[in-house]
Amino acid sequence: MREAVEDRVVLGPVHLSGGNESQLIEIFRDVKRGDWCFATYRSHYHGLLHGLPEEYVFKEILAGRSMSLHSAEHRFYTSAIVGGCLPIALGVAAAIKRNERDRHVWCFVGDMAASAGTFHDCEKYAARNDLPITFVIEDNGMSTYTPTQEAWGPHNPDRFPKRQYYCYTQTEPHIGAKHEATL
Repeated sequence: MREAVEDRVVLGPVHLSGGNESQLIEIFRDVKRGDWCFATYRSHYHGLLHGLPEEYVFKEILAGRSMSLHSAEHRFYTSAIVGGCLPIALGVAAAIKRNERDRHVWCFVGDMAASAGTFHDCEKYAARNDLPITFVIEDNGMSTYTPTQEAWGPHNPDRFPKRQYYCYTQTEPHIGAKHEATL
């Protein structure tokens, strides 16, 4: 993939997340095909596990739309904005409950987004209104290239009734995003 980015075959940055495959496989055992799945800009594996065709995912990566995979047919949505999918996922969960549908929403966020007010507001609202949503915090300890605890303070992984949490060590870098070690 790195060569494809450097050779300009891929038209945009690609954010890989190696190191969390086993945790995602375990979580997706509970995700049904009819459920909604909201993910971050690092969503390729989520999409594949939720049923997006491999050819579609690869085509979107090549077209530079790696960070915004969407499929209404598969009920899959991502956002390149940190925490951007949170209020949308919450609204879908509210609509599911209001319409008495037998569906569930899975909203994946990184540890940086889980440190923000939007996450806490959405989580509290979902718990208070017993919405069919599970927030999954994917904690790699980094807010892009900054240690999350340095930027946002210690993270409290205490479980709300609608939260899952796991830690992993990222094995793949952001490709196409420049980083200077001497910043």
